Amino acid sequence: MTTAVAGASMTQRRTRDFAAIGIAAALAVTAAMASLVIGPIAIPPQRVAAILFGFLDGTATAGRDAVVVLDVRLPRTVLGVLVGASTALAGAVMQGLFRNPLADPGVVGVSSGAGLAAALWFILGAGLGNLVPWNLGTLGLPLSAFAGGLIVSATLHLLSRREGQTSATLLLLAGIAIGAFTSAGVGVLVFIASEQQLREFTFWTLGSLGGATSTKIALVLPFALAFMAVAPRLARGLDALALGEAEAFHLGIDVERLKRVAVIGVAAAVGASVAVSGVVGFVGLITPHVVRLVIGPAHRLLLPVTALAGATFLVTADIVARTIAAPSEIPLGVITAGVGAPFMLWLLLRQGLAQQLR
Repeated sequence: MTTAVAGASMTQRRTRDFAAIGIAAALAVTAAMASLVIGPIAIPPQRVAAILFGFLDGTATAGRDAVVVLDVRLPRTVLGVLVGASTALAGAVMQGLFRNPLADPGVVGVSSGAGLAAALWFILGAGLGNLVPWNLGTLGLPLSAFAGGLIVSATLHLLSRREGQTSATLLLLAGIAIGAFTSAGVGVLVFIASEQQLREFTFWTLGSLGGATSTKIALVLPFALAFMAVAPRLARGLDALALGEAEAFHLGIDVERLKRVAVIGVAAAVGASVAVSGVVGFVGLITPHVVRLVIGPAHRLLLPVTALAGATFLVTADIVARTIAAPSEIPLGVITAGVGAPFMLWLLLRQGLAQQLR
């Protein structure tokens, strides 16, 4: 009888898991399709489908609609899915690692390091380009931002290690300190920047999926896919870590390895995302919260659903950003902050997070 009940319970749990993932995937596909349809130039869904199927079987026709869908909206949508999924998944991993519902990928120094490197490229790009033996062209900005994020993240990881162990608290404090230092460096560069350089850098820091290309997709794709493949393997360890590091160790979790993989994975995935889209805030902070409130804290389900929800959120925000003031485009970070900040305040007031953080 006990075995039968346990089997039935397992079946029900799997059914709920598949249903949750299926609903999240359906929402992501719907958002992606809407991104291809909606814009300053409205294109009917059936026309978009015909263009996509023609592209896949090599019979795509020329024309304005095909150019808009294949050359503008499709790369932008794919980039939004990758960046949104990576950033949201990174937020879920960081919140589980730090056992703190307000943890964000920025705590590992990715955003601050990428911002400083981007400022260097915007303001000193001509001189920096002479330091390498090849012409980086349009790749100069994303590559420099990516390198800056990884360098700062690696530095933080080294600073947070004591006697062969990584202190999550020390990592957080070191991230805040280095973030302040990099912000000071950005301030100095902004002070010496020209008006045009300052305008370009400011727009980049607010985030955008505009100018999405196959090159940018190729830059972020391997890091995003690798992180999405590795993250589910961290689920059991993150669940155990909620009980404390000592308890997780006694449950057979290699806590130090878990920390290393989590920090490196977050740094690589978010660093690549920031490099191609700029700084888009609140995706990694808010999305895991919403998913956790709906389906619970178990990471085996939380991680894949959060990735899909992040893709849905960012693609939807991008639709709003490029249509609400068409033909102009509002920076993507403005839309995500406009949604995320009030939601965060609502959580603090209504869900009791303020008491948990005392």
